[in-house]
Amino acid sequence: MAYIKNLNYKIDGFSLVISDLEIKENTVTVLMGPSGSGKTTLFNLITGFIPHTDWTFEIGGIDLAKLPIEDRQLGVVFQSHELFPHLTARENVEVVMRARKNTNSEALNQLTKYKTILQLESCWNTKAHVLSGGEKQRVSLLRALMAKPRMLLLDEPFSSLDEHNKEEARYVVKSALEAAKTTALLISHDPKDAQFFGPQLVQLAHGQIKKA
Repeated sequence: MAYIKNLNYKIDGFSLVISDLEIKENTVTVLMGPSGSGKTTLFNLITGFIPHTDWTFEIGGIDLAKLPIEDRQLGVVFQSHELFPHLTARENVEVVMRARKNTNSEALNQLTKYKTILQLESCWNTKAHVLSGGEKQRVSLLRALMAKPRMLLLDEPFSSLDEHNKEEARYVVKSALEAAKTTALLISHDPKDAQFFGPQLVQLAHGQIKKA
């Protein structure tokens, strides 16, 4: 399980207050809310992009809120993908695997498995700057999975896709996450994401969790 406790963060007149939130293990929790609700602020606190230690973000008995970004071991799928444009899809994934020392035979078998699920065989040796939006998203997800994350964060992963491609992408992403059995937090403003990935849903409004 992942736990967020005693979070009270204020910036520029906005307050994000979460007294107790449990993110269930080996499943996808969808964090929803309109613009200005606090989703991005929470994302930046979890990743460590906003330094703040006066709260608890615990996974497996370790308080990640007290650790620097590089030691949190979180997998992040950014809305902008953040791939190296001059590297191929394969190279973008392998550079992270080497950095995390995740190159043994088990990891290579997982790579083959996830690559197939994410339908990346045909673009595996294509430079990132010419990949389609959907391909970039799937490469970014594979890279995050192969980093051996404690938890996976997906920041509006379908927002740049049209409706037809969104529907297909949801099925592919869900299949990969189920195969990986990873704990994931998917941040979205789209109710269709919550409907598809549910039932674990957290709704933010005005910096606070809405009660069911």
